[in-house]
Amino acid sequence: MTQSLALSLYLLWSRLNGPRFAERKLRERLLEGKEDPARIDERRGIAGRPRPDGPLIWFHAASVGESVALLELVRQLLDDHDTLSVLVTTGTVTSASVMADRLPDGALHQFLPLDARPFVRRFLDHWRPDVAVWTESELWPALICETKARGIPMVLLNARMSKASHDRWRFLRGMARSLLSRFDRALVQDGLTEIYLRRLGLPVDRMEVTGTLKEGAAALPVKTSELESMRAEIGGRPVWVAASTHPGEEEKVLEAHRLAMRTNPRLLLILVPRHPARGDDVANLLTAGNWPFTRRSLGEGPEAEAPVYLADTMGELGLWYRLAPVSFVGGSWEPIGGHNPFEPAALGSAILHGPYVTNFVDIYQRLTEARAARLVSAPQSLAEAVDDLLSPDRAAAMAHAAWEVVSAGADVTERAKTVLLDMLDTSQTQTGARG
Repeated sequence: MTQSLALSLYLLWSRLNGPRFAERKLRERLLEGKEDPARIDERRGIAGRPRPDGPLIWFHAASVGESVALLELVRQLLDDHDTLSVLVTTGTVTSASVMADRLPDGALHQFLPLDARPFVRRFLDHWRPDVAVWTESELWPALICETKARGIPMVLLNARMSKASHDRWRFLRGMARSLLSRFDRALVQDGLTEIYLRRLGLPVDRMEVTGTLKEGAAALPVKTSELESMRAEIGGRPVWVAASTHPGEEEKVLEAHRLAMRTNPRLLLILVPRHPARGDDVANLLTAGNWPFTRRSLGEGPEAEAPVYLADTMGELGLWYRLAPVSFVGGSWEPIGGHNPFEPAALGSAILHGPYVTNFVDIYQRLTEARAARLVSAPQSLAEAVDDLLSPDRAAAMAHAAWEVVSAGADVTERAKTVLLDMLDTSQTQTGARG
């Protein structure tokens, strides 16, 4: 296996200077509130829990979206393999909180160690995974090389690469080739990603285009009591949701809402910022625009005289998508790349989106071809679409088409499960032979 000069230099730096740099980075992140002080040792590769007995599959997911996409696959793996345990690592405090609530029995969460070789070795010495799985496109060189050096089978799952990422890696093509060639299998989301990965050096015979794992994910959860209570509070008001919005999008959404209220004066907008920490900023925006509103994070419910409900809390999209027959999916009116449209699709909500959907371009194309999603390029067209889809028949037809696209994606989870269990069996057979 060839190793580029850039990768060799990185690994040397990671061994000699990585721990010092990592400690400085951890101090900065602690001060910024980006780390959990009680679990900071996990970032140094010091395990917070004992390793379970028996076989273990380790998944790494960068943050909330990637880790949530794994949940249905993890559940099915554990259901199909009695002695199996699953470790999920992520790098953000928010993702750790979500995983604590939603991981099934038999699965546990740890923070990923920073990419200093002593930290990585400590992590691998403790957990000794039988199969290692990276999701999407987060590639940490020391972690990949140390894992491969131990003979642990490696899978790139739900692989996705944007043009921007591809272009950045092109300047380190030798390093990219050396890292990607260490993966035994790659299950790729789309044909464009397959092209990018092939150009960067991942052997084509190890790749398989399966679609996105998010298609097969279980519907977002909801507390039945919360759903019933919220439905009672909203009553007969027409309602729509603007979900996962970013700075620059809320102003346009509110303009669209003002236009839509001309024909639907009692219309309620549930406004869900992508990052709940922006709740104060969005509240200030509403106040400056003279919008009457109530706020979820303060324990308030939607009120009859308030046209906007600010849902600035984490992990409740399953509630909002169930309440609203029409959803605008944010991150698509600013050049962010869009967010997961399968979440509203799985819950019976018609999907509207802006032009910036590069993160999910193939998915949106399929939804559009099935007449399950609609592009809105400006507040005026968003208002017109909301007004049109408040007709129950139109919203239901669109939502049903989206649900059919989502249902077809269950095969993606089944394929991933088959590949991982086959690799687990092979790994255990080889370990037994070596023993």
